[in-house]
Amino acid sequence: MSRWRFLASPRWAGYLALVVVFAIACSALGTWQLNRRAEALAEVARIDANYDADPVPLAEALPDLDGFDIDQRWQVVSATGEYLPSEEVVVRNRPYGGSTGFEVITPFLLADGTVFMVDRGWIPQDSDGRPSEVAAPPAGEVEITARLKAGEGRIAGRTSSGAELATIDLDELSDRVGAPAYTGAYGILIQSGAAASEPPVALPRPVRDEGPHLSYALQWFVFALLAFIALAWFANQERKVLEADAAGGAAAEARAGGAAAPSARPTDPAGRPRRPAPGRRPATADRRRSDADVEDEILDRR
Repeated sequence: MSRWRFLASPRWAGYLALVVVFAIACSALGTWQLNRRAEALAEVARIDANYDADPVPLAEALPDLDGFDIDQRWQVVSATGEYLPSEEVVVRNRPYGGSTGFEVITPFLLADGTVFMVDRGWIPQDSDGRPSEVAAPPAGEVEITARLKAGEGRIAGRTSSGAELATIDLDELSDRVGAPAYTGAYGILIQSGAAASEPPVALPRPVRDEGPHLSYALQWFVFALLAFIALAWFANQERKVLEADAAGGAAAEARAGGAAAPSARPTDPAGRPRRPAPGRRPATADRRRSDADVEDEILDRR
């Protein structure tokens, strides 16, 4: 385990901390995507259960004016009453088929004196950005069927301008009518036949799609796992470098020790160091003799 001792250094502790933080962030994002998928699946289930169901009386579906359960979205209800065209408003910035226009909201007065807000459909805007002409609702008592949807509330910074509203704010619509009104939900009018294609155009069926949330979640979890795999790979690379450096250092020391060893001095058969022959100087001394020494040696020989 001494080969991995470097992992206990502060530097590698910092690397591990960064990887853990990254993995936690990736896991949180993956969990968020799974929650979004669960919400999308719940919406798909509501569409399947409610969108094409038989209508129920409005008073039975919503016994309280401010009551509404999320599982009641797209539930089909029926009601009898008359429209209040003088209280009609439009909601701006509503997309439809790649264009932007308005949705027409007309209050619907019920027999018990309460008011139910009905979204009659979408109309385009004219060249000046104003609502285009729209046919008036039927006069007198009529029976309608609609699909429930929760009110939108207000958005900060977006205000109403006359009969143009920024959102389908049921509390504001109730104040405009000045009568008891349903504030928990409104109804999207169900139209059929030729009436569905004439302004106000019937709103499209909601998309039955869970979205790519599952694949996104798996990607985030894979990223978290890859972070630890990458950390292990870099640690192994550093171990190899350290081992190579250690091996190279040991070889260099061995070579340096062999070059520094002194040369052996010649010995006689008894193992004693040999002495230079009489009259001869060591080779090192010969290399240091002067010319005068050489001449004296020649004269002595003669």
